[in-house]
This record gives sequence, structure tokens and C-alpha cells, in this order.
Amino acid sequence: MICIWIYLWINDNEVVESIGKIFVAVVSFVAALGFLIYGGRLFVMLRRFPIESKGRQKKLHEVGLSAFDSSASLDVLDHPILNLFYYMLTEILPSGLILYILRKLPPRRISAQYHPIR
Repeated sequence: MICIWIYLWINDNEVVESIGKIFVAVVSFVAALGFLIYGGRLFVMLRRFPIESKGRQKKLHEVGLSAFDSSASLDVLDHPILNLFYYMLTEILPSGLILYILRKLPPRRISAQYHPIR
């Protein structure tokens, strides 16, 4: 995308601008698909938690329902580069750290009181 922006800055071209829009659309679609797949997996995993666990309902609501807020806007700083840095610092970096820290989870314990929700 940076190469496309540089080329457009040097030589304004409608074809390259269309390619840039298609590129952003494809990247956004792939990101949305990834969030859908991994968010769905997280939602299913949270449903299997014991009913007694603290915060289970809150996390289920957070993961499953808060994605449908129609008043939310993703354009927070009115500039693509500033938005990139904003989301890099507030979303991508913390998510990457969590994935790195939790890359090896302890083995599952089988409890007599554990009953998954069906």
C-alpha cells in the first residue's frame, strides 16, 4: 500500500488508484474473515467454560455481541497513516503480545464438576 501511495504521489493515475482501493478492500476482507474465524473459535471456547467461572457471561457478551455496534467508527484520526499507527499501538501490538504470551497453554484438567453448555 505504501508503494501505491508513493506512486500516486509522484504520478496521479486512476488505474493505480483503483488498484489501491481493491488492495484495501481485499486486505479488509481477509482481516474480517480472520476475525470471524478466530472470534468464532473464541466464542465457542468461552461457551465451553464452566458456568460457575467468573466473568464468563461478560466475556461472551463482549466477544459475541459488541461487534454489532452500528454507531462505532473505525476512522479515528481522519488520516490513513495515523489510523495505522493508532490501531498498531492499541489493537495489533497488544493482541500479538497476548498471542505470544499464551502460545503454550497448560494442559486441560478434567473436573467432575465441569459440564459444557450444549
